[in-house]
Amino acid sequence: MHSKKAGIINRSNVSDENKKLDEIDQIFSAEGKNIDKDGSLECIRGLNDELQSIKRFDYVKVLDKVDLKTSGAGFFPTELSWDEIRKICFENEVDILFVVEMFDTDSKIAYSLIPTTIRTPLGDIPATEHQASLATVVKSGFRIYEPKNKYVIDENTLTDQITISKRGISPLAAARALVGRKEAVKASAYHIGKDYAKSIEPYWIRVSRDYYVKGNDNFRTATRLARTGNWDKAAELWKKETMNVDGKLAGRGCYNMAIISEINGELDIAIEWAQKSYENYNNKLALQYLRILKNRKAQNNKLKKQQQE
Repeated sequence: MHSKKAGIINRSNVSDENKKLDEIDQIFSAEGKNIDKDGSLECIRGLNDELQSIKRFDYVKVLDKVDLKTSGAGFFPTELSWDEIRKICFENEVDILFVVEMFDTDSKIAYSLIPTTIRTPLGDIPATEHQASLATVVKSGFRIYEPKNKYVIDENTLTDQITISKRGISPLAAARALVGRKEAVKASAYHIGKDYAKSIEPYWIRVSRDYYVKGNDNFRTATRLARTGNWDKAAELWKKETMNVDGKLAGRGCYNMAIISEINGELDIAIEWAQKSYENYNNKLALQYLRILKNRKAQNNKLKKQQQE
């Protein structure tokens, strides 16, 4: 993505004509007042904080004056029209929109009686303990709109589950477990927003590769060269071994040439060497490595496509 100015919009609030249906849903799913609304705001905050920290854009701003609604909680609404997207971007001087399209919580209460004993001055007496558990699924849906090319860059749903449980000698004591639910939902929503921002951000990871160090004098010498950072000289010796009449050593030479090719950023050549190692010399490690290389190439192609859009 070459976009430099990003806006964030909350579209997860339910439209007026669907509020009655949403209120019924809240009753049956044991949701608290404004829990979805407050949770969606925390999701926006987490998304904004993470986008600000990764510094991918010149600036990021929450467009809280843009009043968009969804037709109902719990599912993705239809995509916004490109006329509307362009109008929002123009009026707010942004060129890409992150939209929280959906935010919904679904809660289920479990209530049980557990036999126990209560210690008293007269000794332990049998009693019944009450346990209340509340499991809440937090779900948020995101879209990224890029109006220049009329392209939805990404559409994804992230979920989390929170379980709160409390015991007490009375139903009232057990029910106190439910008191902290709203804050738990808000904390979960904040992290969902952050996690989504992280999921679309390319990042570097360090990987390790094993190569053959034994076989004959050329492999042993090449190992010493590689350990001192002289990979080019090591590669010269490994390449000689790819012509070895001993198929086992030739397969190892091809495998090591795949390694040095990947180090040099030549993935296609690395794939060719790994294929040769397996196909011609039945090197089993080369087949596993070939899958790694092809997967890496696919990821690189996906990243290039995103950067060009």
